[in-house]
Amino acid sequence: MSISRVARRTAAEAAAQLLLAAATVGCLWCAAEAQLSGLLDDCLCDIESIDDFNNVKIFPQIQKLLERDYFRYYKVNLKRPCPFWADDGHCSIRDCHVEPCPESKVPVGIKAGSANKYSKKANHTKELEDCEQANKLGAINSTLSNQSKEAFIDWARYDDSQDHFCELDDERSPDAQYVDLLLNPERYTGYKGPSAWRVWNSIYEENCFKDIRGGKLFSSSATFFFFSGEDDGESFYTWLEGLCLEKRVFYKLISGLHASINIHLCANYLLEETWGRPRWGSNVKEFIHRFDSSETKSEGPRRLKNLYFLYLVELRALSKVASYFERSIVDLYTGNSQEDTETKSLLLEIFRDTKSFPMHFDEKSMFAGDKKGAKSLKEEFRLHFKNISRIMDCVGCDKCRLWGKLQTQGLGTALKILFSEKEIKNLPENSPSKGFQLTRQEIVALLNAFGRLSTSIRELQNFKALLQQRS
Repeated sequence: MSISRVARRTAAEAAAQLLLAAATVGCLWCAAEAQLSGLLDDCLCDIESIDDFNNVKIFPQIQKLLERDYFRYYKVNLKRPCPFWADDGHCSIRDCHVEPCPESKVPVGIKAGSANKYSKKANHTKELEDCEQANKLGAINSTLSNQSKEAFIDWARYDDSQDHFCELDDERSPDAQYVDLLLNPERYTGYKGPSAWRVWNSIYEENCFKDIRGGKLFSSSATFFFFSGEDDGESFYTWLEGLCLEKRVFYKLISGLHASINIHLCANYLLEETWGRPRWGSNVKEFIHRFDSSETKSEGPRRLKNLYFLYLVELRALSKVASYFERSIVDLYTGNSQEDTETKSLLLEIFRDTKSFPMHFDEKSMFAGDKKGAKSLKEEFRLHFKNISRIMDCVGCDKCRLWGKLQTQGLGTALKILFSEKEIKNLPENSPSKGFQLTRQEIVALLNAFGRLSTSIRELQNFKALLQQRS
């Protein structure tokens, strides 16, 4: 047989293998897609409605909002030591690096967040003490207009740490730096291995609710990574369904966050690098590996459903906190009055859309038992989640740590909102409230975290189209 005929035959066989692989991928995705539809558990909402609502209404608006100065600059401390184990050392891969923002680039109104809090100079000792205590509240004044700064004296001593679901960075720390989120996007950095596994194992195993049934420890980490022996995972889900709503919700929130982060990595993957010029894009093979039913023992669709569940929870928080921002006292302050007005207008437009969604998650069904038991369970829930936010300081990749801290803080802020209904309803129109406040740090995290979820759901449609093209 001639060399040319052998070459043609080899090429034909390779093409046939590629077609078979593509057809197999298409079939696998069709099977997964069939499972990723219909109603979600623990809420009366279907996936198709969320897709339409997010991709048409929310996604375009939230992307525009997050490009505004108020939401693109985030102050974070990436040097806090891990509180749970000895430092594994930082990732040395170039793409793990975070480029801090020079002070000269940060808008003056944002930089003044924890200083010059009051427009009237305090001349008396009492006023100086109040100012010092107010400074401890962080960068709250960047969310308020100059006319309202004096009102902080009335509640400067209020300590809302009991309401926090997250460990907040001290923005006054010399190690805290501003980061331009648009210049440090979340994407695949190459950070993996024992260090990364230890973080996620700790999040699931050490901080999720656990139970012993028949001498077996059920922990939710098993559902994201692997099953040992002949266990196909169904025993875990049988056990999970037997738990109270609050514990099921907790697991789904963490699983949904993990799924969302994995989608971001698959959608913004380093495909190749030529002469120092990286090309980032969607990695279909990686997406299949992380989410396809056959690759994950049917876990993929469940992970993605938990992403939709998390989206509903944060969407509900945005709709409930709208009244906080609708007040004239709240000003998303950067120092540029025209931009600030436009930013607030865009934010309120997004809030109007969130409130129009007809199938919100009903948080009132949580912690609804006897008062003593409900209070104890809520505190356990809060402390578990707060511990997870502390684990983010153990991430060895700075860029992963940045986005992990931001998204856990955003979710923690959403939980704080959902469980502050009475305080939000009683907010005064023209002065701050002792019962409920949000720092600028929390506001930036809340909207960026929701933006990440919105992007994940939009990226799912992109992967669906790419897989169909290959089938």
